Amino acid sequence: MLGKAIVTGGAGFIGSHLTDALLAAGTEVHIIDDLSSGDWLRASPRARLHQLDVCGPEACRTAAAIKPDVIYHLAAQADVQRSIQNPGLDLSVNVQGTINMLEACRLASGCKLVFASTSAVYGDLAKNILTEDDPARPISFYGLSKLTAEHYIRLYARLFGVPYTILRYGNVFGPRQTAKGEGGVVAVFMDRVAAGEPLGVNGDGEQTRDFIYVADIVQANLAAASRGDGETLHASTGHPTSVNTLIRLLEELHPAGVSAQYRPAKAGDIRHSCLSTNHAAACLGWSPAYSFAEGIEETYRARMNARRR
Repeated sequence: MLGKAIVTGGAGFIGSHLTDALLAAGTEVHIIDDLSSGDWLRASPRARLHQLDVCGPEACRTAAAIKPDVIYHLAAQADVQRSIQNPGLDLSVNVQGTINMLEACRLASGCKLVFASTSAVYGDLAKNILTEDDPARPISFYGLSKLTAEHYIRLYARLFGVPYTILRYGNVFGPRQTAKGEGGVVAVFMDRVAAGEPLGVNGDGEQTRDFIYVADIVQANLAAASRGDGETLHASTGHPTSVNTLIRLLEELHPAGVSAQYRPAKAGDIRHSCLSTNHAAACLGWSPAYSFAEGIEETYRARMNARRR
């Protein structure tokens, strides 16, 4: 895979893994990241880092001037609780930032946008497994902002011919994920296990998520650069896993054992979420390679090794 790519949020958790994979394939990579939640230490020195706010006009001008073949737009405000506390910030980052990258694609002519969306757009639908045809009814401002960004992408494609693939992620986890901002329950639990602290569980622990290992998300993004044009697809596993299952796996991996403290569920949290992968498999020729247990073991080993350094 050659050519030129921009990764917004390339100093973040998923973005840094994607950047590494692109560089390994011989792609010229530019990162746009304001480092508000990303870490410059995660940004490969082989990529060109542009420390810019994705919401600002300079990010749009810079991206357009680079004339990339593809923009992987991962930069986002991804904290559900923060979106509820500050919906204006959520709107600015997730919608205005997307419009900026769409404008860059339009100005660069022929540049494709691969957009990181989320299963949160569906809200809390009472269905065992969701397909891309199910109604989007977000119950958080985060989900709403991502859905709004999706609509802008489709309209840019219709009005200006900007090619795109939208990937609605399941719950991504893996090495380099932090327990704040973009972090999910796996990252939070890994930190607590490493510190010997109890695991705080919102609700009864039987809530489920479609957890997907970061290496699989990277491969879905790479496939979307050349396939799935004009499609909205799930980047997920198609298998629900409960928080209590995660706790049991950590108990097996951690010699000192773990303990859990249960507390009331949080507003805006979704009870169950699982996404069908059939459409993504057909459009992208992609399917996840890691089981949840394999991904958790790799993440745990990386976290313990980092703690020992």
